[in-house]
Amino acid sequence: MGMRRAHFKATGLAVPDPQPIAQALQSHQGLARLGLLLQESNRRMVIIAPALPGPLGRHVKPGPIDEEGWSLLATNAAVAAKLRHLQPRLEAMIEAEGLSPSRIRIKVLQD
Repeated sequence: MGMRRAHFKATGLAVPDPQPIAQALQSHQGLARLGLLLQESNRRMVIIAPALPGPLGRHVKPGPIDEEGWSLLATNAAVAAKLRHLQPRLEAMIEAEGLSPSRIRIKVLQD
């Protein structure tokens, strides 16, 4: 038994049941907004996925979205360079879906 559980058991305090993430996100206003932004980022990733050639998609992750644009996260500089080459096409795909802003920022993930 972990030290924390032992403390709760010894003091008679109950450990609350964990909440599903979706329920936790909906129960707090800030977290709810974060959840919506995460859904929007994932939605955009689905839209552009067909334009990512071959195994490139495995090296690209959806990133944060804000009023100015959406970030794509590349696992390395070579992937980022390819994404920059595809950027006009990817932005056009986002715009064609009627989503705004359609601007894409490309960033390299740091280890």
